[in-house]
Amino acid sequence: MFAPSQHDVRLFFCEAHRKHRAQAPLTPLEALAADWIAEHPEYHDDLADPDAAVAASYTVEEGRTNPFLHLAMHLSISEQVSIDQPRGIKQAYELLARKLGSAHEAQHEIMECLGEMIWKSQRSGLPPDGEAYIDCVRRRATR
Repeated sequence: MFAPSQHDVRLFFCEAHRKHRAQAPLTPLEALAADWIAEHPEYHDDLADPDAAVAASYTVEEGRTNPFLHLAMHLSISEQVSIDQPRGIKQAYELLARKLGSAHEAQHEIMECLGEMIWKSQRSGLPPDGEAYIDCVRRRATR
C-alpha cells in the first residue's frame, strides 16, 4: 500500500507545480495534480517554496485551508470517480456536477461528504462507511 508522509505529499505537489510552470514532462499523476493546482491559484505561493511548504502548519485557528489536504482530496476523489470506487461514486458525482454546472464545485461538495465519512470512522474506530458516503453525495445531488 502506498502511504506517503506529509512531507512526501507536500513535496509532490510542489514538484508538480514547478514542473508544470517549467513546462517539463509530468507523470500522469503529476499532470492530474497540476490540473487541480491550476484551478486553485490561491495556493500557488504555498507551492512555490518547497522548504516553507514542508515547514508550514495549517491550523483551524489560522483560518486557512490546508492547500495540500485540499489538493490531495481532489486527487482522491478524481481517482474514486475514475474507477467508480466506492461503487456508485461516479454516477453520484456526475449527477452532482450536472446539478451544479461545475465538476470543480461538485468535487468541493464531495469533499464535505468524504471528510464527514473519515471523521466518523476515526471517531467510532470502525472502517469508513462507503455507502453512507455515496448517500451523502446523492443527497447533495438531489436536494
